[in-house]
Amino acid sequence: MLLTQTNILVYISICSLIGPFSVSSVKGLGIAIKDMLYQKPVFRNPLLYILTVVLVLAVSTQINYLNKSLDVFNTSLVTSIYYVSFTTTVVICSIILFKEWNSMELGDIIGTLSGFFTIIIGIFFLHAFKNVSITWNQLAVSVKKDPNFDDYGLLVK
Repeated sequence: MLLTQTNILVYISICSLIGPFSVSSVKGLGIAIKDMLYQKPVFRNPLLYILTVVLVLAVSTQINYLNKSLDVFNTSLVTSIYYVSFTTTVVICSIILFKEWNSMELGDIIGTLSGFFTIIIGIFFLHAFKNVSITWNQLAVSVKKDPNFDDYGLLVK
């Protein structure tokens, strides 16, 4: 058996490492479109065409390897691992390439990283406990009845 058929990280790593190229290309093309609206000569700059070619190659490669991984592995496993790894590489790319975090205050950086890690932990919990089935009746039985409260949680006098 090939390595790519036994390890999901091969496909996901290829997709995730190419991800920042597509995100950066889209950001560059967005800036070019904004400049075009201000009637700047964007079409004379070869960077516009380079960004377009990089975007097409990056997206087509990502789609190709993502489809291959979805053919071999479970969809929920692929999407959760891909989401975390793609987001991680894009955040690292934006830190390095665009230096957007230099202008952020410490509280904003902490908030961004907290949200990012909350999403990662949430995806892990969703995947780890997807086969656990708990019914509402099981939860109701496990909750202790306090004689000072009624069925709706209101204090009884």
